[in-house]
Amino acid sequence: MSGDRSMRAAAYIDGFNLYYGLRALRDRAPQFGENRWLDLRRLVQELAPRAQLDRVRYFTARVEARAGDPGLPQRQDAYLRALQTLPGLTIHFGTFLTHEVTLPLAEPAGSQRWAKVLRTEEKGSDVNLATFLLLDAFFDRYDLAIVVSNDSDLAEPVRAVRDELKRRVLVVSPQERVTARLQRAASDSRVLRPKVVARCQLPIPVIDAQGRHIRPPATWGPFGSTT
Repeated sequence: MSGDRSMRAAAYIDGFNLYYGLRALRDRAPQFGENRWLDLRRLVQELAPRAQLDRVRYFTARVEARAGDPGLPQRQDAYLRALQTLPGLTIHFGTFLTHEVTLPLAEPAGSQRWAKVLRTEEKGSDVNLATFLLLDAFFDRYDLAIVVSNDSDLAEPVRAVRDELKRRVLVVSPQERVTARLQRAASDSRVLRPKVVARCQLPIPVIDAQGRHIRPPATWGPFGSTT
């Protein structure tokens, strides 16, 4: 689905679905490295090169430091600040909830059959994505929606946009395949390819409106720098 320049496009990107998909992509195609310093606007334009890309909405949540990874919020913040320099891109935040749960051990040791663990869940991003996908279609803000996610919970809003609001919806999965529910709901679907991701990296450094240099975390591949 390439479209043409008269076709207005809007993108809806599930941040955590994409993030973990990119990690899996690295495992499947290690020659492409981490490639998480991703230019989302350029990525979407590659997916629909002839469409007029009017807006990119990125859905995520602020992460918290973990005992084994205290630098997690700083790495995320660097990427979010870089994204904020892209024209037409807005960031929409859900929340992280952490709570203690008791779960059975896979391999009980003696009398110990249960363990208390901290479970972290990201809440709100899928609902926010679905809400803006529907609202933007209702207010005639696009002809083509590009949904970057493989979350099958989005199948019904995708179907509603296609069938009830008569907009085309392209679903792009960051994972190895598109779920059957999303395939059925979308106008078209495809899998995100490693070569496309590798082509769509942000410059190093990204320079914001105040002239500050933003660099990728050192752990995000060989291009990273701590300076």
